[in-house]
Amino acid sequence: MFSQYMEELEKNPYSVEDFVEKLFWRTNTNCENFDPELLTETFNNTIKDLKILQERQQRKCEKLEAALSEEQKIHARDIEKLLERHSISVECFHNLDEKINSVAGKIIHLGEQLENVNTPRTRTAEALKLLNHMGEFLVQGPVVNDIFTNKANLLEAADIIQKLYLVAQDLPADKFGAAKKKIESKYDEVERNLIEEFARAQTEENIDKMKELAKIMSQFKGYNQCVDVYIEQSQATSYRSGKDVFESIAPLCRQHYGIIKQVFSSPDQVMSKFILNIYQLRIHQFVATKLADDSKDDYKFLKTLHYLYLRTMKLSNDLSEFIKDSNDDLLSKLTQNMFAKHLANYIEIELRCFDSICSMEVKKFYDSKNHQKKQTERFQDLKRDMQAIISARTNINIVQIDNYGGETFLSEELAINLLQESAAAFERCSVLSKEADTPTNIIKIADILLKYLLTEHCDYAVDLGIQSIPIADTKSAPQIYFFDVVQKTNTIVHLLEKTYNASIMPYVISTSKYSDCMHKKRFCMDSIENKLDNGLDRSLNAICNWVKIYLQNEQKKTDFKPETDIDTVASSACSAVCNYINSCIAQIKKTIDGDNLSDVLQELGIRFHRVIYEHLLQYQYNTLGAMVAICDVNEYRKCVRKLGDSLVSQLFDILHALCNLLLVKHENLQEVCNGETLNYLDKTVVLNFIQLRSDFKIIKPLTASLKTY
Repeated sequence: MFSQYMEELEKNPYSVEDFVEKLFWRTNTNCENFDPELLTETFNNTIKDLKILQERQQRKCEKLEAALSEEQKIHARDIEKLLERHSISVECFHNLDEKINSVAGKIIHLGEQLENVNTPRTRTAEALKLLNHMGEFLVQGPVVNDIFTNKANLLEAADIIQKLYLVAQDLPADKFGAAKKKIESKYDEVERNLIEEFARAQTEENIDKMKELAKIMSQFKGYNQCVDVYIEQSQATSYRSGKDVFESIAPLCRQHYGIIKQVFSSPDQVMSKFILNIYQLRIHQFVATKLADDSKDDYKFLKTLHYLYLRTMKLSNDLSEFIKDSNDDLLSKLTQNMFAKHLANYIEIELRCFDSICSMEVKKFYDSKNHQKKQTERFQDLKRDMQAIISARTNINIVQIDNYGGETFLSEELAINLLQESAAAFERCSVLSKEADTPTNIIKIADILLKYLLTEHCDYAVDLGIQSIPIADTKSAPQIYFFDVVQKTNTIVHLLEKTYNASIMPYVISTSKYSDCMHKKRFCMDSIENKLDNGLDRSLNAICNWVKIYLQNEQKKTDFKPETDIDTVASSACSAVCNYINSCIAQIKKTIDGDNLSDVLQELGIRFHRVIYEHLLQYQYNTLGAMVAICDVNEYRKCVRKLGDSLVSQLFDILHALCNLLLVKHENLQEVCNGETLNYLDKTVVLNFIQLRSDFKIIKPLTASLKTY
């Protein structure tokens, strides 16, 4: 039992409630016969057991604490012994350190005494040796000492002649003139031999010998010649064969930078000179040759200039790791000096080239269409409107309209070509222009793009599209191609907007040129937008005018006032009109999108409603005719549902309700007029429709009461 208690008490987490609950269920296994006395006895026994268990655990804890206390005392004694031994070791270490320092001081003192004795002796020996060699130069005739005549002793000869040269500088010329000349001559000879030996060692890739010779040459006047020899030999055959010189330069510099650091005492200066030689000779010559070859073709010249400038800038960035911070603008200056002549008149060439390309692309497009651009006549719209009025009143068609076979004279391919060329020009401009001139130059290029893409192409095509909108006649339904003009114009404008956002805005948005740039674009856009609005207005007028004329000519009076029984179905004129309107709606949905689509469809629906409303007011209706009119209006309602405009649908619902006034019994007119649909209409509109009933004269007295609704 104790082990069971221990198992439960050692659970983590321990819960008193769970312990009591389990004890309860072990005591009362049968819930139906609850025995409180048994439960009380069980609880009392458990409490006794727990007390016994507590006493046992308490005794065990006391034993463990006593053992722990004893163990602590043992460890404390061990630590005291260790500390005592440690203090003895530290004291011995300090004593030993003092003895070592004392001996070291005596040794240093002895070394200094020996050096003080040896240094003068060595200097005296060197001075004596130098005087002996000086004596050889004071004697007339050539120097025959093996040190100066045997190339195997070149390094020793270099050391001696360099010191003699320095000494000779202080000798008076009147007494030692001949000796000084002999020393200078031998100095130059040894210097040449050292340079030749350095070049030979470089050819043999003997780094140690090169380093030794460079160290000696650093004391000579011709040290720079040694550096020049290294640079010339390194760059003489190291360029890869091929047209692109840039590919080999970075690996070449990386390879020789490691050698230069090993050989020369001032590697950064040597490396700067190494790179300077590459830029001023190899790259400059390569750039000049390439640009001279393409100078007669502006387009090739610009592409080559842009490519070479970018490659040179990338190369400068790659080589910047070899340039010290104190000279970090060296590569930038070298690049600017190299391209300065070509960048001075860059923008003039860019503008001339881009203008030429745009002009050629536009001309090529119109040539492919066999079209000669026309000058837009002044007052063209007024002239056309007057001709239309005369034609309508005289029934003589004097309006000559050319729809060019449905050709819109708008090309997305042409627009894409112009925009691609402009994007390339903007990219070149951002790279090749000075930072202060970039916004101005970008706008100059954008002006040319607006001129050819919007003014010369889109604006001109919209003018032609407006002129090709037909005048309605009864011979055939007008084919409206202007919607295609709207679609293609919107596509081109969207492409232009993308180009502006990607290639123009980043360079002008935070500058003073931003407003000027947006004003020029908005001016061109507004011109085209106004013309598109005008064209859409004329197109909708052409559609609705044809419907009006067609119904006037094809709708018979007997359709709405038959003298005999007829089938109450929509009239043939209505069916023809609905078919035509459906085709127009489909064409508009295909060519126009967004908010423009809903606006155009709503306007078409409103104008179409006006035509039908005015058309129905021209007839008189008997009962059968009213049913035909209602059938016609139902067909019109089905037709305009495709517009998806609630206002237009509401207008035709009201028109349908007005047509019901032609059919209802006269005693129900008051009730119908007070209905939800007609209640808010002007009473004049309702009375006008009631007057179209064939029995209006009979029911006229009854209509007086309608004035009160």
